[in-house]
Amino acid sequence: MACFLVPTTEAIVTSLFTAAVRKNELNIEKTEGAEANPHFSDKMKWLNKMLWGGSALLAFEHLWHGEIVPFFPFLTAASDPSEMQEVLHEMATSGVGMAVLVTLVWGVMVFVSIKLEKKEIAKA
Repeated sequence: MACFLVPTTEAIVTSLFTAAVRKNELNIEKTEGAEANPHFSDKMKWLNKMLWGGSALLAFEHLWHGEIVPFFPFLTAASDPSEMQEVLHEMATSGVGMAVLVTLVWGVMVFVSIKLEKKEIAKA
């Protein structure tokens, strides 16, 4: 019902964080004159794309099954106060679980990419 709201919220927060990191990286490059390669903001974009893509897919699936409607309160379960506990439970279990799993997969991707980058630098 509302599990997609948790990864969507994380995607919003990480998008704002990525923009701030990118701005900081560009300021450092400007002052030092050297390009920081590779940028951490580029790796953050991976997480953002994974979160936004997954959230959009989940939202579409909920829309397809009629759990999201184009009028307030937008979630069919939210129209009945007695079902709000179920909505919050789904967000706390499924939503948080999905967000954590996506973030862990991204963390493994970053770890592997850093190892590969160090290996490439050692070759040169």
